[in-house]
Amino acid sequence: MNPAKQLLPTLLLALTLTSCSSATPGTANGPGGKAEPVSITVNPAKTFQTIDHFGASDAWSCQFVGNWPDAKRNGIADLLFSSDTLDNGRPKGIGLSLWRFNIGAGTAEQGDASGIKDEWRRAESFLNDDGTYNWNKQAGQIWFLKAAKERGVNEFLAFPNSPPVQFTVNRKGYANAGKPNLTAENFDKYGDFMASVVSGVREKTGITFNHISPVNEPQWDWSDGGQEGTPFYNNEIAGIAKSLSASLIKAKLPTKIDIAEAGQIDYLYSEFNKQGRGNQIKAFFDKTSPEYIGNLPNLTQAISGHSYFTTSPYGKAAQKRQEIAKALQTTPGLKYWMSEYCILGDNEGEIKGSGRDLGIDAGIYIAKVIHNDLVNANASAWHWWIAISPYNYKDGLIYIDKNKTDGNYQSSKMLWAMGNYSRFIRPGAIRTEVSASPASDGLLISSYKNIDNQLVTVIINDQQKAADVALNLPGARLSNMKIYKTSANADLESMSNPTGQTIPVEAKSIVTVVGKIIP
Repeated sequence: MNPAKQLLPTLLLALTLTSCSSATPGTANGPGGKAEPVSITVNPAKTFQTIDHFGASDAWSCQFVGNWPDAKRNGIADLLFSSDTLDNGRPKGIGLSLWRFNIGAGTAEQGDASGIKDEWRRAESFLNDDGTYNWNKQAGQIWFLKAAKERGVNEFLAFPNSPPVQFTVNRKGYANAGKPNLTAENFDKYGDFMASVVSGVREKTGITFNHISPVNEPQWDWSDGGQEGTPFYNNEIAGIAKSLSASLIKAKLPTKIDIAEAGQIDYLYSEFNKQGRGNQIKAFFDKTSPEYIGNLPNLTQAISGHSYFTTSPYGKAAQKRQEIAKALQTTPGLKYWMSEYCILGDNEGEIKGSGRDLGIDAGIYIAKVIHNDLVNANASAWHWWIAISPYNYKDGLIYIDKNKTDGNYQSSKMLWAMGNYSRFIRPGAIRTEVSASPASDGLLISSYKNIDNQLVTVIINDQQKAADVALNLPGARLSNMKIYKTSANADLESMSNPTGQTIPVEAKSIVTVVGKIIP
């Protein structure tokens, strides 16, 4: 949407504080020599956060792709949502456990008059000008919503980028001069609209949104007409949340409110550069704050933010995420959801957002961001931005032709990199302590225990050399162990079970080891 190598001692300190494990193989014994294996020890008795879900968004391509020929749209849905396994042992898809549904503001109906030049970034609205609703709108998105449910997704989040154009100050889906585009007089109308959408979609599909996020990246100006969006101050966000809470209760809906999709994680724990729009953990969850809303009965006890512009270099990124973890401790039980990311900007020269990249370098970068968010920020959720992209940008898990009625599609390594986490780490999983010896900055390792006692260990090798890994589980063992590899030539490829042997981890690859813990 809009708007990571530090010195070794600093990184090792980060690893110690957060149980992030980093390891590299020992020195090879001359040409052709074999490196010392890395010994990974998992301690399921020491645990950290519980994982809620991994997700992605339907904005904006699903409004068109949802009406593509059946074989194409079903193939895309399988890649995103399926937890099935193909005959060759490879997962059919990455098994997302949450799907984000964009509630449109009505810029699609306005056409060119919307001021949003790119037709693919406009969005329909269920709300008609006369105040009635048309539940046949957003049909392509509704198709994907149902396709997700049919493939086992059980968590759904609805999010508007802007209130309906009928309610906004300038009657457009984006703001003027960085000023909030909704006045307090319309907060209740906006709340009723969102509750009506939850009810209407439930009636249309049988699916009730578990979560609704009423504001998105409120720190940005949203004045360029690039897409729907509006800024808000914290006091306005609190007012909108209170109105939405009342509307959901009035409609007898179980949907929980998600706050507040900060455009950059710095705004969660500091004022940063937007007075009245930062320090959002304190603003919304500190009982002494004038914007306190933590007592709303239908507010999710989580704060959400976006990882944009804070992912490089890795050591600095880790420090920022530790600030989130520290700030969360002021409110016992408060979770952190990383609710939107794709590769944007220059990232300290490490990787640029511009240009499609179907290769492993982009996939490795994404895996490292996920690892950093889960291990150093203790994120309970991790969501990608646009699942399906028609753009020449590193913003898509799946890339398509920019064609409204039909076209080709292809998966990216970013999809399969995320799949190392989303496919195997299921809702309710608990992150466990993991350590490695010898330790340095070569591998990034994290481990998770699913509710069925299945252990999932993800190993990221960003080096130009391979490593051998020995996985240790003191006092227990892994049965039915399976290993999956994502590399330049493999997309979650099933590897042979090296029981009693070390696990090979190729250079520039991600390896996930899955097995049932047996005492």
